[in-house]
Amino acid sequence: MGLAVWIAAYAALEPFADSALALLALTRQTRLGEAVHFFIYDTPKVLLLLTGIVFVMGVIHTFIAPERTRALLSGRRLGLGNVMAATLGIVTPFCSCSAVPLFIGFLSAGVPLGVTFSFLIAAPMVNEIALALLFGLFGWKVAALYLGLGLTVAITAGLVIGRMGMEEHLEDWVRAMQGTQSAAFDPAKPCWDERVASGLAHVKSIVGKVWPYILLGIAVGAAIHGYVPEDFMASIMGKEAPWWSLPAAVAIGVPMYSNAAGIIPIVEALLGKGAALGTVLAFMMSVIALSLPEMIILRKVLKPRLIATFASVVAAGILLVGYVFNALL
Repeated sequence: MGLAVWIAAYAALEPFADSALALLALTRQTRLGEAVHFFIYDTPKVLLLLTGIVFVMGVIHTFIAPERTRALLSGRRLGLGNVMAATLGIVTPFCSCSAVPLFIGFLSAGVPLGVTFSFLIAAPMVNEIALALLFGLFGWKVAALYLGLGLTVAITAGLVIGRMGMEEHLEDWVRAMQGTQSAAFDPAKPCWDERVASGLAHVKSIVGKVWPYILLGIAVGAAIHGYVPEDFMASIMGKEAPWWSLPAAVAIGVPMYSNAAGIIPIVEALLGKGAALGTVLAFMMSVIALSLPEMIILRKVLKPRLIATFASVVAAGILLVGYVFNALL
């Protein structure tokens, strides 16, 4: 019944937005009307997508607990461990900041440094929320390409950092804690009522926390969609923009902080104004995978040289993703 209601609500989004605009005596031929229509249409659309995927992932998490994740990764070597860590990062709905405690837990359970970094990069950058929203807004080809390239960045960056042997640049208290915690997990399996309850709890927790960011992101996107001139956006972030536009987009994104749900409406609006997909996605990836708050939290765990190495390697990977997207699409 819940699925039927969700499908019916999603199918009614366009008529609902058109009717609401008519009640406001606005038309899409005006800048204000186009901005308002974008906001009315995208707000329930993003919230529906977010609610659906978070519920499903909440159920999946009952099969993949943090303790089970640590047990799976503990003792894994570089290579296979990086692939496993990056893949597990996809099914954990963490922003860059909330992934840090689990990152510390991995280190304490004896998971190699490079493997933990693959998880830390993949968890916010290639999470299920980003994939679901990209699929819903842009189609499976864009979502699949983003998934493949994002995983490549996470795996490669973890391998590079692991090969550099930078464990000495962990803070002393973290190094003293490494390998001291057990990676064992409770084998008890919850029943399906508990799994469904977990899904609902995830919806309440995650959607309840991020909806203000979603509204803010959609409001910004609506303003861009309705008022920012197409020629201006094309000149800054379009396919014919100068080579430095992509690095500039990444540099602008790093000081910002948002999650995938909050930033994707802005991505949609920028693309609607003629911005290049690779440049916009690079901007998005820098916001959610290299945020300034994340760096501040990581400073409690990592020494400055390791933070700089992490940021540099990930930024290089994001730039590569951006250039590949721009070249192929």
